[in-house]
Amino acid sequence: MRRGKDNFEEDSQKQPAVGHWKTLMPSKGSKEEPESGCQNAGGVDETQSTEQLNVSRLRSSSVEIREKGSEFLKEELHKAQKELKLKDKECERLSKVREQLEQELEELTASLFEIDMLQAEVTALKTLVITSTPSSPNRELHPQLQSPSKAVFRKGHGRNKSTSSAVISAANQNVTPEPVSHECREVDSILFAEFQAWKESPTLDKSCSFLERIYREDVGPCLDFTKQELSELVRVAVEQNTLTMEPVASPTPPALKPSAEECGGPNGFRSQIVTKCALSGLPRVCKHRIMLGDSGNYYYISPSCRARITAVCNFFTYIRYIQQGLVRQDVELMYWEVMRLRREMSLAKLGFYPSEM
Repeated sequence: MRRGKDNFEEDSQKQPAVGHWKTLMPSKGSKEEPESGCQNAGGVDETQSTEQLNVSRLRSSSVEIREKGSEFLKEELHKAQKELKLKDKECERLSKVREQLEQELEELTASLFEIDMLQAEVTALKTLVITSTPSSPNRELHPQLQSPSKAVFRKGHGRNKSTSSAVISAANQNVTPEPVSHECREVDSILFAEFQAWKESPTLDKSCSFLERIYREDVGPCLDFTKQELSELVRVAVEQNTLTMEPVASPTPPALKPSAEECGGPNGFRSQIVTKCALSGLPRVCKHRIMLGDSGNYYYISPSCRARITAVCNFFTYIRYIQQGLVRQDVELMYWEVMRLRREMSLAKLGFYPSEM
């Protein structure tokens, strides 16, 4: 036992004790390298973190700029859309104002033209028919005042005649009255029934039986001239009451071509100018010209063509007066006035016209 104990003590003396630190002395090179290595690692980490921070800042700045730019563009787009809507509304308002002004101008022009025509026609009616007083009796309304051998021939409702032929006749007291034609007449039952039906609800629609017949038998043939295209324009202008007729002021029409014939009168005075009629296409003495609407284009017409247009205008004027309630007569008297106007259209179509034309 003792021997074993001694061996154990010897072995423990030979081996170093547990937990004993052995001092190591590293060389200079080995001592500097770890320090340098630690320093390099710390610098790289710091540089990388700085770069990452800068990149993150740039990204956040670009996102912020993009968002602000998008918001600005949206605001500008919204403003532009608002301005466009306001401009559209303003354009629409101005367009309505322009249409209203054009319509008012057309109505004013039409009313002024109608006023001029009505004044001339009212003057004629006052001169011939309307007034009859003891101091100035109307001989047409009082046949007993007329001489047995002579009587005044009743003039019809005139239109597009220079202040109406009725006014001219009334103003010229030296003109011998024309004898009244003692003709017999009888009411046609079919025509009278058509007129009565139209008179109950007067209209200018030519599809009704009354006007359809007159268009077919009188108006159409009377306005059927050689120049078909111009004839149609004249018919439309007469229907719409936009035709203007006036005497030629100058003996030489402004639009006269050199091919027109001019005949010399006695003592060197110029005689009437012969030119082509715009409706018939024949060389005629054209004392009047017409204008369709506000075109500004004048067409020189012969006396025969003028008589045909005037006859149709007289008819339309009278039925417009009936439609407007200006004619206050018995229905049979109105019927016979319509028949007389139809006869004027028929005679004008056949080439008969007063010498004053």
